[in-house]
Amino acid sequence: MISNGLEILYEDNHIIVVYKKANILSQSDSTKDLDLLTMIKQYVKEKYQKPGNVFIGLIHRLDRPVSGVMVYARTSKAASRLSKQVRNCSLEKQYFAVVNGILPEKKGEFCDFLEKLESGNTVVTDGSCGKKSILSYEVLEEKNDLSLVRIFLKTGRHHQIRVQFASRGFPLFGDQRYGKSDRKQIALTCFHLSFFHPVTKERLLFERFPDFTGVWMNFNCLKK
Repeated sequence: MISNGLEILYEDNHIIVVYKKANILSQSDSTKDLDLLTMIKQYVKEKYQKPGNVFIGLIHRLDRPVSGVMVYARTSKAASRLSKQVRNCSLEKQYFAVVNGILPEKKGEFCDFLEKLESGNTVVTDGSCGKKSILSYEVLEEKNDLSLVRIFLKTGRHHQIRVQFASRGFPLFGDQRYGKSDRKQIALTCFHLSFFHPVTKERLLFERFPDFTGVWMNFNCLKK
């Protein structure tokens, strides 16, 4: 369902699951640009005629240029329980990314120590500092010196996917921070989100493939 610019995949009294479009903020920042958290609050306020401030809890984030499925909490209890799932890794996220180059291994795992700098960039360290960061991947398709990869994120560090691939010489297509400054849209989306409902305890799964436009059009396996 799309309402007031929001693509809503699911909602009940406890949670709301939405698709974040690329270049929309997960929450407000110093730019004061419109953000998804504010949009959801306004949607709930209008739909349910809520007086005063509306509580919506931010559970996880996606970088501004990155699209994907996100869950927000509608109560403080749901926010607490979902945040616990983030900490113990029972909230699962999978991504599609297009990287520059052809990876030598079609399946693999990256394990690095990453440190966030004051500049906002993240770097791979020698292990004496930084946080352990792990992901696994599989190559789904290759075309025109580009690789479509499915990524299973095991830790959620700042810019983790972007940094770990770029550090090995395979920057994400359109990544202007860690790749080429070519002003193209970054090809990274969180297409799969799974977690336990904070009240019913039922395992929920939501998937939303990227729109078949731009660089995604190179890859037949993304056709619906």
